Amino acid sequence: MAHNRYRSAQPSGENRVVDAEIAQLTDAGVEVLPLLRSSDDIPALPLAGRALLPVSPMWNPAAARELAGLIREHRPDLLHLHNPYPLLSPWLVRTAHRYGLPVVHTVHNYRQVCAAGIYFRDGGICHDCRGRRLGLPAVVHRCYRGSRAQSAVMAVTLAAHRPTWRSVDRFVALTAAIAEHLESYGVPADRIVVKPNAVADPGPPAPLGDGFLFASGRLAPEKGLGLLLDAWARHPDGALGPLRIAGDGPQRELAERAAAARSDVDYLGPLDGPGVAAALRAAAVVVATPLWHDVLPTVVIEALAAGRPVLGTGLGGVPYLVGDAGWVVEPAAAALAAALPAAAAQAPERAAAARARYESTFHPDVVTRQLIDVYESVRRPAHRGV
Repeated sequence: MAHNRYRSAQPSGENRVVDAEIAQLTDAGVEVLPLLRSSDDIPALPLAGRALLPVSPMWNPAAARELAGLIREHRPDLLHLHNPYPLLSPWLVRTAHRYGLPVVHTVHNYRQVCAAGIYFRDGGICHDCRGRRLGLPAVVHRCYRGSRAQSAVMAVTLAAHRPTWRSVDRFVALTAAIAEHLESYGVPADRIVVKPNAVADPGPPAPLGDGFLFASGRLAPEKGLGLLLDAWARHPDGALGPLRIAGDGPQRELAERAAAARSDVDYLGPLDGPGVAAALRAAAVVVATPLWHDVLPTVVIEALAAGRPVLGTGLGGVPYLVGDAGWVVEPAAAALAAALPAAAAQAPERAAAARARYESTFHPDVVTRQLIDVYESVRRPAHRGV
């Protein structure tokens, strides 16, 4: 299983998903060989590594050699790739295929097309690079790490590796929306499997707490905190119970200002896993209000596991996640403001549906079995060149 971990300064649900998936597969009797890199390690790279960093998204020879060594030594059945950027590169797909290994790729974002991976720019949804052979708008707008140079490298990488991605044996699409994205990219439907992520079972839900929880690993504009606070401000202070905000990032100051201005807003700061679990127990409803097509926000699955219904915006994977275990509204302050009192009133009657949805769809026992079935569908009896 190969994954480039995102920087600690940019907390990622994807990192937690990969860690959990390795643990869940191991518990199910699958031998997993982790091939991991971390973007935190970039400043400590040796001089030669730093010199190659600009081309690493396109081709990282050290990662390719390490994968080849693992294949020769351990003779694995397949490669499961998550995020390859910037220190692994999609070239791993070609390396695996050179040794006859099938490749499974979990698609967590839209980076086959979008340099930023989120189809979001300057406060709104952006599809400027869709349908283009080369994503020049990404370069113009500095979409990758705020740099024209790095955006140019990523745009060229995405163009060059289009055949690489299309050679993947099986894509794991976290939702039907991602499956549609892949089909529009040119991937045949019979090579796409829709399978969500799982989170560990926290056990029987505690009784509902009070108020609302907004929790995000990174408080960035696309997460919709500003939208939520706009809707919240349309109600008198204290009318809806408390609103607790957890996370850190560019909009931390926005959360702090809201907490200073109103007695019913509490900024909890960044939370670790136990901290998020405690915040979930204290809440009655979890709010997920992305302004982009968020693929599969982990906090929603954690809310369902804790028996907390979810109020979300109708974008990306949120409607699929919520199902009958909450409420979905358009991403507009008026619509969200109107839904908040209803969610507060109806939370007790939706709590059981939340837990039931988790158990039927997002429990590790269910999801791990689905993933093993994906593996079985691409396994080959022998590997060339080993």
